[in-house]
Order: sequence, then C-alpha cells, then structure tokens
Amino acid sequence: MTGGCQMLSLRTPAGPPQPLFVASTNSELVWERIVDVLHDYPFEIERENKLDGIIETKYRIGSTMLEPWFRDSPGLRNRVESGIQTVRRKVFVTMSPVEGGFVVTVRADKEIENFRNTQANTVGGATFQENQPLQRDLNAVLGPEAAADWVRRGRDFPLEQDLTSRLRAVLPQ
Repeated sequence: MTGGCQMLSLRTPAGPPQPLFVASTNSELVWERIVDVLHDYPFEIERENKLDGIIETKYRIGSTMLEPWFRDSPGLRNRVESGIQTVRRKVFVTMSPVEGGFVVTVRADKEIENFRNTQANTVGGATFQENQPLQRDLNAVLGPEAAADWVRRGRDFPLEQDLTSRLRAVLPQ
C-alpha cells in the first residue's frame, strides 16, 4: 500500500523497475491478480491477450492533488503536474512464462495535452460586439477550432515502480 509520505515524495525514480519474477504455475491466478491491481488504480482494460500475455489499458486522465483516492498519479510531482497540465497515462503489462513461473513487466506511457489553433473567446466578447449589428447567434462562444493533440512525454517511471511494488505484494514470490 502506498503511504502518505510516498505520495508526497518529490524524488523521481531513475529508471524502469526490474521485471518481476512470479513463482506460480497458475497462469489464471497471476492474470486475474494483475487485472485486479490495474483496476485498483483505476485503469480500464482496453485489450488483453492471454496467449501473448499482454494487457493494455485505456488512457486515463491523471489525478490531481484534489483526488487522493486515485492511485494513477504517484508522488507529489505527478499530482501537481496533472493539476497544471492535462496528463494521460496508458499501462502495458506483459506476462511471459519462464521455468518455475512467470516474468511480469510493467510499462506506463505518459502524454500531455496540446491544443492547436485555440480561439480566445469570452462570453462578454461574443455577446457585446461594438462594431457589428445585433446578431442572434446563440452559439457565439466557441471552443477550440481543432481537436486536442497529445504530446508523448515518454515512460512514467514513478507509476511503473508503484504498480510493480503493488504487484509484488499481491503475487506469489
């Protein structure tokens, strides 16, 4: 379980966690526990393939300081970043059979939102125009012209470390 001190940590892990060896021959048990841990964070499963041993989650918008019950943004730095900039994450878990059990690896990808060609309209600017005759357009306040882009930020090592430690706690060693 992640403690409060770990949630407030500013340190960022230097790299990805080591793959986790699971000493179990029951693939169904290992698979279901991995899915349970992903749901605890809470990531929704987008694709899973038991034959290839791959679980891929849907993108999830990062939780902020005001959402401490969600575990998808571990550490103070991630929570503050998610409060300032829209961040989304996707997790890939692979489970490979080896002699005596399985090797489980976790990869989390992180992206930030980037708007292109946004319009700076305000309610006042759209309603009280001084240089044009009265218009009865009730849809005068427009949002962005184009859909948002997502800029890849690389791997999210704190989330990978947190997921791996949680898996280590619930899987047979």
